[in-house]
Amino acid sequence: MKLISTPIRTSPGWIACCFCLFVLPASGQQDSLVYQRQEAMIPMRDGVKLYTVIYAPVHATAPLPFLMERTPYGVARIPSPSTIPYVRDMARDGYIFVYQDIRGRYRSEGVFEMQRFTRDKKDPKAIDESTDTYDSIDWLLSHIRNNNGKVGMYGISYNGWTTMMGALDPHPALRAVSEQATPADMFLGDDFHHNGAFRLSYGMEYAFMEEAAKTDSLFQFGQYDTFDWYLNLGPLSNVNKLYFHGHVPTWNNYVAHPDYDAFWQRQALAGRLDYPRVPILNVAGWWDQEDFYGPQETYKILAVRDSFHRDHLVIGPWNHGGWANGDGSRLGNIEFHSPTGNYFRREIQAAWFAYYLKGEGSGDFPMVRSFQTGTDRWMQYDRWPPADSRPRNLYLRADGTLSFDPPEANPSGAFLSYVSDPSRPVPYRTRPIEETYGKGSRWYTWLTEDQRFVDGRPDVLTWKTEPLEKEIVVTGNIQASLFAATSGSDADWVVKLIDVYPAEDTANFRMGGYELMVANDVFRGRYRKSFEHPAPIHPGAVEHYTIDLHALDHVFLPGHRIMVQVQSTWFPVIDRNPQRWVPNIFLATAPDFQVATQKIYGSPPYPSSLILPLRNP
Repeated sequence: MKLISTPIRTSPGWIACCFCLFVLPASGQQDSLVYQRQEAMIPMRDGVKLYTVIYAPVHATAPLPFLMERTPYGVARIPSPSTIPYVRDMARDGYIFVYQDIRGRYRSEGVFEMQRFTRDKKDPKAIDESTDTYDSIDWLLSHIRNNNGKVGMYGISYNGWTTMMGALDPHPALRAVSEQATPADMFLGDDFHHNGAFRLSYGMEYAFMEEAAKTDSLFQFGQYDTFDWYLNLGPLSNVNKLYFHGHVPTWNNYVAHPDYDAFWQRQALAGRLDYPRVPILNVAGWWDQEDFYGPQETYKILAVRDSFHRDHLVIGPWNHGGWANGDGSRLGNIEFHSPTGNYFRREIQAAWFAYYLKGEGSGDFPMVRSFQTGTDRWMQYDRWPPADSRPRNLYLRADGTLSFDPPEANPSGAFLSYVSDPSRPVPYRTRPIEETYGKGSRWYTWLTEDQRFVDGRPDVLTWKTEPLEKEIVVTGNIQASLFAATSGSDADWVVKLIDVYPAEDTANFRMGGYELMVANDVFRGRYRKSFEHPAPIHPGAVEHYTIDLHALDHVFLPGHRIMVQVQSTWFPVIDRNPQRWVPNIFLATAPDFQVATQKIYGSPPYPSSLILPLRNP
């Protein structure tokens, strides 16, 4: 197959400067604002010009602040903010909206670099996303009339990351930001890797989409179900050999940097952030399929030096960007019994910027707002995780049960085992596995899928409790403490925490016995001692793996069961581990892949468990 670029976004021919009028729906007096559109090429300090779309209310009676979004996804066809659910509430309040193609994308000049490194500040000619933001704000303040001298930034995913870049070294006019689902570390927990395990389908398809052309492009698989395509691909070395031929820079970086070296560390936010220089509203979704780790990690990094209480966090029952559209009352098959999306856009996002940019409202924002699933209610905390949660071990016993009591000696065995075969991997969701951003893709809600689709597979282990007699409140960060052995010299460990609904649900019969995954992640065994310096696993040796399953605010209700599943493949969202040590999996060959027997221990010497932060121990 050749490297084929098929645009999935198109834009009309650019006019140097044009003005158009858009009218808001006339459902109320405030809804009758008229927005005027202006397009401009804003010059940066090195002479590169960035394409920018500006919407300003025509009938504003007072100077207004700017709300700015910088994106790699194209802004030429973006409509009036009055028609976009994500910002409609703020459009009614009245702002000057600014949308910009970042350097090297769509109609902007320059060269695009994925998550461009922060510049050397000793070099006065150096540029990065921070300087491009600064220069753009400077131009807007002097060229767009009737502004009040204040700017806010916001955005989801990559646009959340550009928001954080603008807040690194902010222009004096930048008064508040809201990063939403920003990636924070592409090796440890976000789009491209989780705990060193490569996110194959997403990492490959996204890199192609952003770098095969200047506009977004879909890779041409030639088939709807990509599961077999990825399986037939064979080793990852075939991607460049057969398809990319070295022309996709991010894929080349995957290959050149298989471990957590200086490249990934320099790209991560931990090495770029120091303290919150402006008020920051971090936003995350419990079922974010792309960047659940990022906003929480950003909050965590900034909280250490948040002397002025500027670092805020909101976590809701959403997928990636799910708070931006729809009412947010459900996700996939899961109902939340209130319009959480509407609530966020009006009561949180709009109120945040109204206070900091217009001086409206009390500014009494909780440090942390979390939607507690299970009970389906909004909670407020002074910090995240809350100080009153207490860790307690939920043990994976060798008889397949879960218990808060530590295991006792079991004469029938100290472990459960399964055979992991890379040639027959466990699908990460029900098939077909559509292209991530292709037609009919169910990528957006896969984290809420009923996990019964893997029940009975011999390569998936399951532990569960009896039906609960009282509720179990889990609020905070979860860890898996896994004692495991493999017959191979490398292995992946996928751990899933699941809420099992009662067998019969009188309120919604379709939810009877539903297995809802509420926390999960994968860990690549070679990194058990160091992400920077991987090491082979000694075959047959019992090793201890500490796996971060991230945060949760969930109540397991009476009558429900708690379940844990462990497996070693999650395909093709995670690439196949050869299960034989090779220095660089991206360069593995077909003979490197082998079947392995995996053992999970549940005995007094090796008490595998999940460490749950309980608020009702």
